[in-house]
Amino acid sequence: MDWTPVLARRMGRMKASEIRELLKLLDQPDILSFAGGIPDPTLFPKAEFAEAMAEAMSGPGAGQALQYSVSEGYGPLRQWLSRHMGTLGVPCAAENIVITSGSQQALDYLGKLFITPGDTALVGWPTYLGALGAFNACEPRYARLDPWGNADAATLQAEAEAAGGRVKMAYVSPDFANPTGETLDAAGRMRLLDMAESLGIAVIEDGAYQALRYDGAQVPPMLATDVARCGGIDAARVIYCGSFSKTLAPGLRVGWVCAAKPVIERLVLLKQAADLHSPTLNQIAVDHVARRLFDAHVAGLRTVYGARRDRMLVALAREMPDGVTWTKPEGGMFVWLNLPDGVDAAALLAESLKSERVAFVPGSAFFADGSGRNTLRLSFSCATEAQIDEGMARLARLLRGA
Repeated sequence: MDWTPVLARRMGRMKASEIRELLKLLDQPDILSFAGGIPDPTLFPKAEFAEAMAEAMSGPGAGQALQYSVSEGYGPLRQWLSRHMGTLGVPCAAENIVITSGSQQALDYLGKLFITPGDTALVGWPTYLGALGAFNACEPRYARLDPWGNADAATLQAEAEAAGGRVKMAYVSPDFANPTGETLDAAGRMRLLDMAESLGIAVIEDGAYQALRYDGAQVPPMLATDVARCGGIDAARVIYCGSFSKTLAPGLRVGWVCAAKPVIERLVLLKQAADLHSPTLNQIAVDHVARRLFDAHVAGLRTVYGARRDRMLVALAREMPDGVTWTKPEGGMFVWLNLPDGVDAAALLAESLKSERVAFVPGSAFFADGSGRNTLRLSFSCATEAQIDEGMARLARLLRGA
């Protein structure tokens, strides 16, 4: 069977995630990996999840944990999340929340909700490659999102219409973005909201790393600013995507969307068509653990990850040759390196794996147009301080010979 003639056109834009492929390197014990942006498994609250699962599976409630459930998500968890969003400056009800199988599923649904083939999505240059993967299936045109450098709304819309569609949405990770680690300041967030209002588009706020701030002043989520501007969440254009993957455990695949009720209602329709609902047992376990220790556990993560961030920044300053620059994130899991012109990070990775046994992610994967070949992403979340010191020394040695 030759499958090519019967495949949908969208499959031509689908490709394997470079990060998923690089994660396979973690099975090689001699590799110093700064590639996967994943949490440290030694920090998972394993005992609390074991207790939560046991409690969910005991007594008369066990039937509920194993049964079909509503597409919106487990009620008590949605109620906890509505209160959690309130602490972030977003007054909302449980009806403004839908549970998803990780925030990645939320991005997939939102692409389907807004993008007709040929429409324009505004994204960062670079941006999270998982978002590009989710949106690619909907066959969008990408345009660069830069709150301080974008063309005016009329020009953006005219260019989109000339390409056969219209601007539909902007995707942004304003806190410690994957891959750069950078944070969009309050003025930049306000400017982006103004632009979105002029265009009449949705803003997708990816809050996956929002809880992991190590220093600097706290900046409210864009949804909080939008709600304050428009008077209530049901009038807001910002759609907040949250996740427990970076704070509690990624393997349970529990995330959420907080948005205006008309958006939530449509996302529920998409979820009913996709998987009916996220796993009930997982939602019950996350609700159990979040209620008991979320704030204290996240505080502990900030201490550990913050120290690793500090160690990487010190090691980079000590080891890197002239011509290499990097971001100085206030939180999250990533540092972004700009290499001298002419250095190809993909070729550098191939050589690094052979000679230095250090893994990272080449930056071009994060650009919608495949540019940025002299950039790379480093993650410090799973490395010890000794591994960071050794890894940066090896990488610097490789760069000096490039």
